[in-house]
Amino acid sequence: AIRYLYYVSRTLLRHLTRSVSHGPIMQFKLSDIGEGIMEVVVKEWYVKEGDKVSQFDSICEVQSDKASVTITSRYDGVIRRLHYAADDTALVGKPLVDIETDTGPEVAQEEDVVETPAMSREEHTHQEIKGHKTQATPAVRRLALENNIKLSEVVGTGKDGRILKEDILNFLAKQTGAILPPSPFHETRESQRPKEVQPASLPASLPASLPARPQPVLSSQDVTEPLKGFHRAMMKTMTAALKIPHFGLCDEVDLSRLAALRSDLRGISEARGVKLSYMPFFIKAASLGLLHFPVLNASLDEASQNITYKAAHNIGLAMDTSQGLLVPNVKNVQLLSVFEIARELNRLQVLGSSGQLGTSDLTGGTFTLSNIGSIGGTYAKPVILPPEVAIGALGKIQILPRFDSNGELVKAHILNVSWSADHRVIDGATMCRFSNLWRQYLENPASMVLDLK
Repeated sequence: AIRYLYYVSRTLLRHLTRSVSHGPIMQFKLSDIGEGIMEVVVKEWYVKEGDKVSQFDSICEVQSDKASVTITSRYDGVIRRLHYAADDTALVGKPLVDIETDTGPEVAQEEDVVETPAMSREEHTHQEIKGHKTQATPAVRRLALENNIKLSEVVGTGKDGRILKEDILNFLAKQTGAILPPSPFHETRESQRPKEVQPASLPASLPASLPARPQPVLSSQDVTEPLKGFHRAMMKTMTAALKIPHFGLCDEVDLSRLAALRSDLRGISEARGVKLSYMPFFIKAASLGLLHFPVLNASLDEASQNITYKAAHNIGLAMDTSQGLLVPNVKNVQLLSVFEIARELNRLQVLGSSGQLGTSDLTGGTFTLSNIGSIGGTYAKPVILPPEVAIGALGKIQILPRFDSNGELVKAHILNVSWSADHRVIDGATMCRFSNLWRQYLENPASMVLDLK
């Protein structure tokens, strides 16, 4: 009996000891997310202290000067400490969160996993499939494995053909006919967004579609806050742009023929699932012009001693988003059709409106167009985005009276464009000749067919 009681007590003691024992605490450091970024702002935590997490679970969202990225866990365990509060600035290489892991002490210290629509080079894993490498993150591979999807069957829309989470979900939706729910990021942002102000009852003489104006906000005291994220990036970029001697040029473009062509093609494009605006034509015409004037698709080094003529036409589009001004770019426009440009613009606009533009979408631009006309502006003085050397601002398209070749008064679709160029390397004649060629392509869109590849 004594030996039995001793055995029972020893078993209970071992059980109690095991129940209160803890796994090793891993300090989860913020990894290098590329582009020379040394600090980020913690926008939102998806976990709190005491929460259990599994590998690839989202931990938080951080925002750098370039883009917002989601940090995912590499371990299974329990969150023991958050080193930062929301809106704090986190430093690369410093602890972000402490996780009590479920594994033994032999687990090595590892940095966090960054999952974003555009992954950095160090975060890719590769798999040889049918003679070529399929690029995807561990989280994407796990999602594919859970749904019995072969990565070789999925078309990647990321940089260099890498497979994104959205590609897996879209592939799954096509196979099952399911309707994809909004992403957690989108739901979170929607819940935090202030509700739209409903307009009061309008008089019968006013159109029912009159947009509602937000109510003015009155404050009784001054508010001071630090510049963070994209606003801080804009401050740095515009400070550097101030060193550039800007040369300006304005012109007028008659888009009447292009308006008729777009009207004919819009239904065909929408049948393929792509919205066709004027912008793909503007971008393609700019690329055709850059082939003749490569100095406009160049960059200067910081010492202004060397100029690099860029082979790729990565044409940026200044985009007004809830996070501020962003300039994603369409890569290799010189190799794309108008339809392919439209499809890529649709993708960038969707990501921009939901705050999910990746680093690769926002970097590498070589030439920029700013569509101020989408808001209602007619003229602008665009500021060059260094290290680029030229930028154009597009005004709104207006129906205005003009004389045709026969001297008859007609209605014309008129667009005003304002160019800015770096006068250290671009003279006025070059900028004017480029603008003339760009205008000719748009005023006679059939001529673009001769130069399309």
